[in-house]
Amino acid sequence: MRTRRTRAPQAGRSRIQPALNGRPASPWRASRERLLDREVKREAVIRAAAHAFNHKGYHNTSLDDIAAALDVTKPTVYYYVSNKEQLLFECFVAGVEQIRAALRQVKSLRVPARERLSEVLRNYAQAVASEFGWCMVRVEDQDLSAAMSAHIKSMKSEIDHGIRRLIREGVQDGSIHPCDPKMTAFALAGSLNWIAHWYRENQSLTAAQIADAFMAVFDNGLRPRGANGARRATAGRSARPRAARTRLPQAPVAR
Repeated sequence: MRTRRTRAPQAGRSRIQPALNGRPASPWRASRERLLDREVKREAVIRAAAHAFNHKGYHNTSLDDIAAALDVTKPTVYYYVSNKEQLLFECFVAGVEQIRAALRQVKSLRVPARERLSEVLRNYAQAVASEFGWCMVRVEDQDLSAAMSAHIKSMKSEIDHGIRRLIREGVQDGSIHPCDPKMTAFALAGSLNWIAHWYRENQSLTAAQIADAFMAVFDNGLRPRGANGARRATAGRSARPRAARTRLPQAPVAR
């Protein structure tokens, strides 16, 4: 009877990675690192596009311009986005997500609605003064697909109704002077959106300082009138350090 011989595993044939610190190495760990690396590079592409759109305009910017700014090839850009239209859409999303995130975060705050609204508007101002500002306020002027346009309108509506809701809650809790929530929300958003038309990143004021200057105007305008209203507005108000005084640019610069 012949005995079946078995072969010992040859060195270097095993696909199982050696243990690290006493634990087997996960074959998925490298994949997660690659995914993270891909997201970092994709964000860099989107930021480069936003910067180019902001300085040259959407139609005057090509994917070759964006690739050159990143010192990569055009096919590399195509690896992260399908076309220039998607890049503009992603720039818009990156900007408004800062506002949407603020709306989500203030829901859990146990402070008067005026303070929660101020936090949202401060994030709104900083987003518009960022490199994504031009894309946020001018995206609907460009030629986008019906699906992208519908998505953009939906996100803008979400922000608008979120601001209206905070205004209504402020009127109810006495921290905001009685007003028309719809018209007030339009006035606030309209003034913030206009920042994108005149703000330049090389000006003396930072995006945060611009936001604080605007909030000083809004806060004084929204504060309830009379001693009783002022006491209600400050009841339960969390301590917040005063922002340094800043000056707004004397005249807007037409784009």
